[in-house]
Amino acid sequence: MRNIFLTGCISLLIFSCSKKENTPVDISSSENTAVAAKTNLSGDQIIETMDCSGCHAANERMTGPSYQEIADKYSEKDIELLASKILEGGSGVWGGVPMSPHSQVSKEDAKKMVEYILTLKKK
Repeated sequence: MRNIFLTGCISLLIFSCSKKENTPVDISSSENTAVAAKTNLSGDQIIETMDCSGCHAANERMTGPSYQEIADKYSEKDIELLASKILEGGSGVWGGVPMSPHSQVSKEDAKKMVEYILTLKKK
């Protein structure tokens, strides 16, 4: 019983420490719509509130690809695909390290994030 309690406490601690304080509001539920309308964050602002910078940078490959690399590989027709990867996570495209799911992000916010990233495409 003690081991179960300790395991639960450790899991809770790890989970609570893995998120930033300013996680964007999920605007998919009706009770959060009013709050989300007030914040109206842009894609780059949403990225700043998330844990993205732990694995991604604008112009430098880290654990994951740079935003520049993503923008150069994909186009506007891939917005839905990339938004789904943010929400569900993914692996294998950029190497062996999987990207964890970010299910706390709404589909609309994930699309805003992708749209911002795609603006970084080299001309």
